[in-house]
Amino acid sequence: MFLPNNLIISANPKGNISRILEKTIMPKIFFPKNIINAASLSLALFIAVILLSFSTAANGASSTWNETEHTRVRLISALDTVGNDTNVTIGLHFELNPNWKVYWRSAGDAGYPPSINWDGSENIYDTNMRWPTPERFSILGFETLGYKKEVVFPIALKLKNPNQDLSIKVNVDYLACAELCIPYEAELELFIPKGINGQAQINATDAHLISRYESRVPKKDAGIGLTIKSAEIKTGHKKGVLIVTASTDTNFTEPDLFVEGPDGLSFSSPQTWIDASAKMAVLELSVDGIGGLKKPLSETELTFTLVDKNGPRGVEQNMVPTIATASTLAVSDLMAPALSGGTSIIIILGLALLGGMILNLMPCVLPVLSIKLMGVVGHGGGNKKTVRISFIASAAGIIFSFLLLAGALVALKSVGAAVGWGIQFQHPWFLISMALVIVVFAANMWGFFEIHLPGSISEIGATQTHQHGLGGHFLTGAFATLLATPCSAPFLGTAVGFALARGALDIFMVFSALGVGLAAPYLLIAVWPGLATKMPKPGRWMVILRRVMGFALAATAMWLLSIIAIQVNVMAAWLLGGILALVVGVFWLHHRMGRRFGRLEWLAVGALAILALLVPDGTRQNGYGEYDVSELEGIWQPFDQRAIPALVRNGKTVFVDVTAEWCLTCQINKAVSLSGGDALARLKQKDVIAMQADWTRPSDEISNYLSSFGRYGIPFNAVYGPEMPNGFALPELLSQQIVIDALDKASKKEQLK
Repeated sequence: MFLPNNLIISANPKGNISRILEKTIMPKIFFPKNIINAASLSLALFIAVILLSFSTAANGASSTWNETEHTRVRLISALDTVGNDTNVTIGLHFELNPNWKVYWRSAGDAGYPPSINWDGSENIYDTNMRWPTPERFSILGFETLGYKKEVVFPIALKLKNPNQDLSIKVNVDYLACAELCIPYEAELELFIPKGINGQAQINATDAHLISRYESRVPKKDAGIGLTIKSAEIKTGHKKGVLIVTASTDTNFTEPDLFVEGPDGLSFSSPQTWIDASAKMAVLELSVDGIGGLKKPLSETELTFTLVDKNGPRGVEQNMVPTIATASTLAVSDLMAPALSGGTSIIIILGLALLGGMILNLMPCVLPVLSIKLMGVVGHGGGNKKTVRISFIASAAGIIFSFLLLAGALVALKSVGAAVGWGIQFQHPWFLISMALVIVVFAANMWGFFEIHLPGSISEIGATQTHQHGLGGHFLTGAFATLLATPCSAPFLGTAVGFALARGALDIFMVFSALGVGLAAPYLLIAVWPGLATKMPKPGRWMVILRRVMGFALAATAMWLLSIIAIQVNVMAAWLLGGILALVVGVFWLHHRMGRRFGRLEWLAVGALAILALLVPDGTRQNGYGEYDVSELEGIWQPFDQRAIPALVRNGKTVFVDVTAEWCLTCQINKAVSLSGGDALARLKQKDVIAMQADWTRPSDEISNYLSSFGRYGIPFNAVYGPEMPNGFALPELLSQQIVIDALDKASKKEQLK
């Protein structure tokens, strides 16, 4: 029998292998003694080579564990042998007992991260230790960052000489903590031999383990769908507030932010606010130690690491925070806390109450002035109890309507639809309904008919002056609410933005507070009814006043038709105008003929209303009307959010105006602050680009843009420039000086203080 050379090996010709061969093979086949000895030697050598190869592979893959009572640590390698590449990846692998942890590169309020001394290593030119996304640990107000159970720190090595042996001898200094903290040192050795013919051999098991933790290292670019858009600082003497805005291509689930800066600074865990679309987040952190800095924080580069559990994934960016400007601080002391997920709901409800009260002064509510005024003067010389009940009914109508709005927004949000303040004015059917209601109110003011509601809401204290009963007062309040929603008042945008980013309970609470604020004038008269009863008694003067107020309502209906002309087309507006005129004609004819037809006029009005609601579908062409944002006149260019960064890099200052034809506050801002004087001259300068975003019709692009600033209503204006590349929002109510200051501060013409 012939045995191949690679099998006839033995390291011990006189040992057990020789005797085994003699007892097994020899009785069957005759072998000379020297052949048996050679076979024994060859077989022993073969086994030794196999064992040696396993030993080499194990040595190349990892070092031995350095174990303590609570931890163990080792080095692992993605390669068993070194090839021609100068780059080799290894890992520092920790396994920890339950509740024990080691620290991230920035440990937080206590602790220190693992450090490696590479003295004694050979063939290493450079090292780069990378840090996977840490966990946040909060104990008694102390914030620390680190890892529990297991972690691998990927380490990129650059070799002096490729295809040469790599000898790693390190001393690892680290702190392990649970209820107590223990510093440890570990000496680790790892030898990776050169490969045959320059070929590297991969260790699949350890390479996979290193790669798993490498994927958790935050990236230094936005390719993963996370972006830090801006960082603003509001500073005090020793403390500050850092407000960071971030965006995502997918959805935020649980974003977190780690900030690193010069020694002496410490940053709290963020309070987080996520917008309704879940694509924008604002994170607010308090900053301690500002007083010890050698230069202002607005001139200090910080490292921001944004992570989210949706992945998990993270991005790392170095940025210098900007200072909030005077224009953004117009309401920022109240707005900034509102962007925080941890803000007390009491503060938000206070903002909502104040915003609702200010809403009474906004131009969108002016069309309701006639109804409010008539509600007061109509009680001249009347009974205080009747006055009190009627104004409470109006306040109830306002609050009830706000609750209906809240319910509608909750329903829209639950199905993923865009939500916002005043968005119902983007829909023709709503505008038509409002125009019909306004015309009916106007006809009532002109005395063409009276509303008699049956049952428990029948007329209370009604007189020949057409004073409304409880039902009428309730509807008056509801009507005031619907006409108020196109406007955004100071503090109202903050409260609405907070509510729409939260759950249903918060939305209902905030909108209830808004309703109470808008109803405040009615409640005030309900408490002091003498404010109404001391008015002159109704007479002919009141009839004249009613007719004048009726024409004010008719002008409001014409304004709504002008919006329909933009949303649908001019033909639709003319047809609807004709239908509204017919509605008024029906009531006039009924009045002139002594009401001999009973209530048949309401059947005719109902038919005309149905016909009016069908007009948009019958006249709309190509989806919308003839208005084209690209035909903006004068200084305004179409809104293009994607073009803004390039314009700013080229030294331009960009002014963005988000407006709508149905937003009267927007039109007043434009007339007072943007269409003349020094502000217009500044907007016309060559270094300024004025962009206008028209939200008269629904637009997901504009909705998402507003939500990126935590806003859900208009008017809205923002300014971008070399000093403010990420943009900052202006107050709802503009002045020429606010516009000029914002443009100057964004364009380096005035240094921020």
